[in-house]
Amino acid sequence: MKLERITTHPDPYEPFLLSQGIRLGDLLFISGQAGYADDGSIVKGGFRAQGEQAFANLQRALSAGGASLKSVVKVTIFLTDMSDFNEVVELRRKYFSAPYPADTIVEVKALYTAEAMIEIEAVAVMSAALEDG
Repeated sequence: MKLERITTHPDPYEPFLLSQGIRLGDLLFISGQAGYADDGSIVKGGFRAQGEQAFANLQRALSAGGASLKSVVKVTIFLTDMSDFNEVVELRRKYFSAPYPADTIVEVKALYTAEAMIEIEAVAVMSAALEDG
């Protein structure tokens, strides 16, 4: 199978030699999406604002690969403070629906920049493959 690089516009990961995502057959692997604005800066407004933006960035990367939040089968959510766990549950309730994707939530010491509080990576199955099953 051929690997296909997924890009978004804007693509703040480009200078770091990272792909927003990789498609392999019916699977889409999305790199960690943080709460960054189009210019690459972390959005202001605290954890909830960053979480909303991280999910918006995740949706943009999924769309660029031909998928959607409904296609997500696995997410890993990195937090810099586990006290934000309940906010993550609320964000999951808003952006995902049953059957909810498998999920791992991990507290880390830091993300790629000191201002980032959340980062979400995902694995999705292309919509056509979901319909075939």
